[in-house]
Amino acid sequence: MEERTVLITGATSGIGKATANLLAKEGFRLILCGRREERLKEIQKDLGSKTEVHTLNFDVRDREAVFGSISSLPEAFSKIDVLINNAGNAHGLDPINEGSMDDWDAMMDINVKGLLYVSRAIIPQMVEHKSGHIINIGSTAGKEVYPNGNVYCASKHAVDAINQGMRIDLNAHGIRVGAINPGLVETEFSQVRFKGDDTRAEKVYQGYQPLLPEDIAELILFTITRPSHVNIADLVVMPTAQANSTIVKKAL
Repeated sequence: MEERTVLITGATSGIGKATANLLAKEGFRLILCGRREERLKEIQKDLGSKTEVHTLNFDVRDREAVFGSISSLPEAFSKIDVLINNAGNAHGLDPINEGSMDDWDAMMDINVKGLLYVSRAIIPQMVEHKSGHIINIGSTAGKEVYPNGNVYCASKHAVDAINQGMRIDLNAHGIRVGAINPGLVETEFSQVRFKGDDTRAEKVYQGYQPLLPEDIAELILFTITRPSHVNIADLVVMPTAQANSTIVKKAL
C-alpha cells in the first residue's frame, strides 16, 4: 500500500482509537489528535512499533489551538492525505424547554464548529495538491430526529449538510468527501451524554448487540482504500437490532 498520512480527531477513545489501531496495522502514518494528553501518549507508545505516529493535544473547540497545532506539524507529517473528522459528543437528553444551554454550546462547538475548524486548517493543502480524502463521522441522528434529541440531532444534521457541501465545493480539486453515519455504537458516548451516570449509560446497550468501535473502523479502512475513482459518499450503518433511533429489538 502506498504510504499515506491520516489525521484522526477524537483519537483517544471509541471509534477514533479503534481506527488508529487498525490503520497502524495497515501501515498508515498517523497524526492522532485529542484533548487527553496522557491517553495520546499511551496510544503513541502502543502503536509506535507498527507505524510512525505523531500526536497533537488540542480541543477542537479552540480555533487558535487547532490552527496552531496543525501548522506545527513536522515536515514528515505535513502532507495530510486523509482527514477523519471523528471528534464529537452528545450532552444531555432533555426536551427543548428544559435543555441546558451549556450542553447546547458544547454540542454545536464540538460537533459543528470543531469539525469546521479542523477541516479549514487542512483542506487548503489538499486543494494545493489536488488530492485528499475526507471522512466525516456523522450519525443516524443526522438523518432523523428523535424525542429529546433536538440540539444533538441538529448538530448532526449540520454535519450531514457540511459533508454534502464539502463534496460539491471540493469536487473540482479531485478531493473525495464522504460520511459514515453510525447508529448505536458502544463507546463512552452515553457516559458523556449522561454526565458520568454509568448505570444509565450501560442500559443503552443492554439486551442486544450494539455496534463496536472496531466495526466502524473497518468501514473507514474500506472506504479510504477504494480505488481513486470510487468515493463512498454517504454510508449509514446500524446494528441488526436497530431499525431507527427509537426502535431497537431487545431481549426480554
